[in-house]
Amino acid sequence: MISGEDAARAYVADRCDVQAMARLDRMSDMLRLENSQQNLVAHHTLSIIWSRHFADSAQLLDHVSRETPLWLDLGTGAGFPGLVISAMRPHWPVTLVESRALRVSWLGHVVTELNLANCRIIGRRLEDVPAEPFDVISARAFAPLAKLLKLARRFSTDDTRWLLPKGRSAAQEVASLPRDLQTAFHVEQSATDPDSGIVVGQFSSGQSS
Repeated sequence: MISGEDAARAYVADRCDVQAMARLDRMSDMLRLENSQQNLVAHHTLSIIWSRHFADSAQLLDHVSRETPLWLDLGTGAGFPGLVISAMRPHWPVTLVESRALRVSWLGHVVTELNLANCRIIGRRLEDVPAEPFDVISARAFAPLAKLLKLARRFSTDDTRWLLPKGRSAAQEVASLPRDLQTAFHVEQSATDPDSGIVVGQFSSGQSS
């Protein structure tokens, strides 16, 4: 379990190169400045930004292969986890979906500043986004699990990996799914919070939505 900002920074550094760390440092500075203009993250988390936001996002990389996946991040907000993934893997095509105009503007500014050419921002409600297949779907604090799976199922194939940080409610939300989906999704322990979990899994043909 990661404990403290130094450990969190080291954890992230083990999963990317020096250039990626420089991008995250720049993103950290930009986030602190922007947070005084709009409430991107809870103010108290700015002092633990590496553990609460960066390492918490980076841990999702441990659940995907090293191949170049098409990554979809739903309700990305201030960019967690999707923008962090893009900063750490700038050659991966990452799509961020966010409906709030001020946050879309912020995301665009960061993508330009960090030169994340493969990061695409869709400033629309998820229901209005045209369907296309992705290899990985992530979302942090976007919607209850059952609703999220229903809304985003159309972006998923039999091979799509779902990575959904769910905090303390992870096991309970999986248990509330239809029986066949309870076998398709499971909870992995978060590396950043002993009380939190990540819902991991994938649909297969014929399962409930």
